[in-house]
Amino acid sequence: MIRKSEEWGISVDNLRFDFGAMVKRSRGVSDRVSRGVEYLMKKNSIDHIAGIARLTGQGSAEVRTEGKPPQTIRARSIILATGARPRTIPGVAIDRQRIISSTEAMTLSTQPKSLIIIGAGAIGIEFAYFYNAIGTQVTVVEMMPGILPIEDREIARQLEMALKKQGISIVTGAKVESARAGADGVRVAVALTDGNREFSADFALMAVGVQGNVENLGLEDLGVQHDSGRIKVDVDYRTNIPGIYAVGDVAGPPWLAHVASAEGIHCVESIAGLNPPPIDYRTIPGCTYCQPQVASVGLTEEKAKAEGHDIRVGKCPFRPLGKAAAIGETEGMVKLIFDARYGELLGAHIIGSEATELIAELVVAKRLGTTGTDLYRAIHAHPTLSEAVMEAAAAAYGEAINI
Repeated sequence: MIRKSEEWGISVDNLRFDFGAMVKRSRGVSDRVSRGVEYLMKKNSIDHIAGIARLTGQGSAEVRTEGKPPQTIRARSIILATGARPRTIPGVAIDRQRIISSTEAMTLSTQPKSLIIIGAGAIGIEFAYFYNAIGTQVTVVEMMPGILPIEDREIARQLEMALKKQGISIVTGAKVESARAGADGVRVAVALTDGNREFSADFALMAVGVQGNVENLGLEDLGVQHDSGRIKVDVDYRTNIPGIYAVGDVAGPPWLAHVASAEGIHCVESIAGLNPPPIDYRTIPGCTYCQPQVASVGLTEEKAKAEGHDIRVGKCPFRPLGKAAAIGETEGMVKLIFDARYGELLGAHIIGSEATELIAELVVAKRLGTTGTDLYRAIHAHPTLSEAVMEAAAAAYGEAINI
């Protein structure tokens, strides 16, 4: 926004970035959130023991804390929520010095002049946007044909064009063969359909996903089933061993904070005998926090067709919206996919400013079985970005009047 501030009649001279201050504030915000959780635990009389735990039986765990003798805790129910860590690929070892993970990418002491990002999922794209925005030369290498492989192809292509326009180099259909760290940088060898290339930069960021932290928990001793970094659970997050549960990243995808929170609530309510309904994984929003933002829920157009749905597709670009013009964010659109026979909302996809906020309306709509006519007959305030939701639904039925 500062770079294009003159559009609003605001002049900014001598723009510069204090990378250290950015990192400090980022960590400060994160610490405040963590302290808030600690306060809530204390407020609700939850005992917190800092240490390394290992299962020793169906109802017991041993906790080791430095400088203290091991402590055994017994409980009728034990929930494993050990999270996940960055994954790597053959030929690339994360040394946390030159070949880094998302953890180091958030805490570097100095801003890199150049950065290679391996993987173009949400994490890779978010870091690519941030570092490019403050002046780092960024190259993204992705094995799949396009970025954000799980998103709707049309939306992902639009984002790719926007990021390239911002100056990010994106190389798709590229298999990383190796990454070699040196004293002053890293070299990444890549196999392409038309030959091999080598990229060099100050750092290489591994962003190819995560794997659950299942090691050293005592799972094997108790016979808790797990596979490929994922503890196997049922709809109430029970493992195959009575009294032992698992939630969040360690229980498998989708690896999202809001999913882990929902699973934790469901698991505890189930243990308490409240019989909560199973989580509907078809109504979980996915968000990518770059600019333009990307958010989605439900089926992509490709997936809907592959499942045999006869579909209606409605789209509304941001450009005609008065609010988009006013805030200078006309890049983007809302794309909605409906079942042609029943009008059910099958999927919603947004690219543009505040997409990660706008998606909530469509999550609720999908959860409630809202139809396309319900959406476009619901009066949306003007001027807002959410008008694009109403217009996209109307477009699917030939009722749009503003596009």
